[in-house]
Amino acid sequence: MKTFTEIKPVEIEGNPIHRIGQEWMLITAGTPEHFNTMTASWGSMGELWGKPVFFCFVRPNRYTYEFMEKGAAFTLSFFDEKYKPQLNFCGSRSGRETDKVAECGFTPRQAGNGSVFFNEAKLVVECRKIYFQDLNPANFCDDSIMKNYPQRDFHRMYIGEITRVLAAGGTL
Repeated sequence: MKTFTEIKPVEIEGNPIHRIGQEWMLITAGTPEHFNTMTASWGSMGELWGKPVFFCFVRPNRYTYEFMEKGAAFTLSFFDEKYKPQLNFCGSRSGRETDKVAECGFTPRQAGNGSVFFNEAKLVVECRKIYFQDLNPANFCDDSIMKNYPQRDFHRMYIGEITRVLAAGGTL
């Protein structure tokens, strides 16, 4: 099993815009007994309400949405570039029909918040869900954004308080 070191959210290295948008991440929700994961390249990290937070977005038709709705916690797992094919796979298949974790050879581990992360990750962000809201098309100030929603399947935004960050290496 890979070892991890707990770090503070402010100690996360790297550009979050590049990390989220170019390297991608897995959003995982559920319990070790029953969970799902999906690839995401949209999100944000920062400070809100005096807390370190992560914003992520999930469409209602995604299997992970069911787990996000039921649970109070989720994780974000970031990987080295060599895992890009697996992340692409997880973003193009549904966990309803495919055991994505087994297909990708990922090793699930229980997170401190009760959810799941993957042993192969280089960085894990554990979150406690503190807010959610559906994106409202009436509130888009830039009409070009609507091209992302040809089927009008607007994302739900989740804001999670970052409760723990794990970096690969160390003694956890």
